[in-house]
Amino acid sequence: MDAQALEETRQQCAALGVTARTHTVNVAKEEDVTRAMDAIVRDAGRLDILINNAGIIRDALLVKVKDGAVVDKMSLAQWQAVIDVNLTGVFLCGREAAQRMIQAGNGGVIVNLSSISRHGNPGQTNYSAAKAGVTAMTVVWARELARFNIRAAAIAPGFIATDIVSTMRPDLLEKALRSVPLQRPGTPDEVAQAAQFIVENDFMTGRCIDLDGGMRV
Repeated sequence: MDAQALEETRQQCAALGVTARTHTVNVAKEEDVTRAMDAIVRDAGRLDILINNAGIIRDALLVKVKDGAVVDKMSLAQWQAVIDVNLTGVFLCGREAAQRMIQAGNGGVIVNLSSISRHGNPGQTNYSAAKAGVTAMTVVWARELARFNIRAAAIAPGFIATDIVSTMRPDLLEKALRSVPLQRPGTPDEVAQAAQFIVENDFMTGRCIDLDGGMRV
């Protein structure tokens, strides 16, 4: 949604000799997604790969209790914002991409970003529910779309060195990393390598790759 950041990324691609085009999209808005998908097909002539990577967090306890009294709770706005982007956004982008892949008749690949939080993470009722839903949708799409030569798979990262993780308090990050056998966060490049594997392996569909440094064994 950040046009300036998109342009900076496009310029970085250009510096590497890669032609890239950018589109601002609010994935929670159906008309935005439809417009962007139409523009992509118009610009590129076809759509082969979708990576559903948009996501936000609005962390809160379901019910916060202090000294035996309820002092706060996750608001409906916190719940809805995360569901709109992290679940509905994946649905909308996946649906519109699949339609255009089917119409083109060339097959395709949909890669959905889930999370280790899909197993349930305290303070993330909204995020955990959305990411569990993303994994479930991936399985459904793999089964429904296989006859069109469209594959769908997911990646469930653990702690990755992104902007969100970098804003964590150092003591909290250190505590979190104690649960990672490799004792470090993953890198965006390592997530990209997992996505590349899914795209390049024609027998990979309907599964979720846990990329968490061994956090969940």
